[in-house]
Amino acid sequence: MTRVKTIFVLMALVSLWLAERPPVSWGGSHEEFIAAQKERWMSWRKERDEFFKTHQRSPLSEKERKNFKGLTYYPFSPNYVFNGPIKRYVLNINNPEYYATFITNKGVNKRYIRYGKFRFQLDGKEHALEVYKSILSDALFIPFKDTTNGKETYEAGRYIDGEILNGYKMELDFNMAYYPLCAYNEKYTCVLPPRDNTLSISIRAGEKSSKPF
Repeated sequence: MTRVKTIFVLMALVSLWLAERPPVSWGGSHEEFIAAQKERWMSWRKERDEFFKTHQRSPLSEKERKNFKGLTYYPFSPNYVFNGPIKRYVLNINNPEYYATFITNKGVNKRYIRYGKFRFQLDGKEHALEVYKSILSDALFIPFKDTTNGKETYEAGRYIDGEILNGYKMELDFNMAYYPLCAYNEKYTCVLPPRDNTLSISIRAGEKSSKPF
């Protein structure tokens, strides 16, 4: 697959998987909010399975698509949903720090824009992830690793997509963490999460390892 086709697939996946978010100013109860989050997660899972099963750009082979039963995930947990501001990086395009250069599984490099840092509290401790922005769109990209990699989840790490909300805030929902396409087809070129986004905790949410077909 050519580089252009790979970029096309990745952009298609971002638009497909960024399910509609609840309004920033939620007027209902906490229980209703959690129910809405879980419903959005279920819809996202259904769309992903449909893509893998039927789409002509699925990373699965024809035989694999025929036997595909669905991807495997940890149970939904509201404890892995975080909302908050992004500490933005204000960098001039001529600043060498403006772009982040990622190593890929193919040994070539890929660039994203450094957008900011997102901090969240989990199990009484503060953690942080670097947030990047696609050069081709305003979609946010958070590649990360955690202590489940190579045991319960894909050894090379997982991704989360996001969007910029009002006030330069974002929602970090680990329930929507997913594998890069190269986990299913080695022909794909996939970004490897940087050291700065290696968490020293276990994120038991999102996609996990299990033979998907």
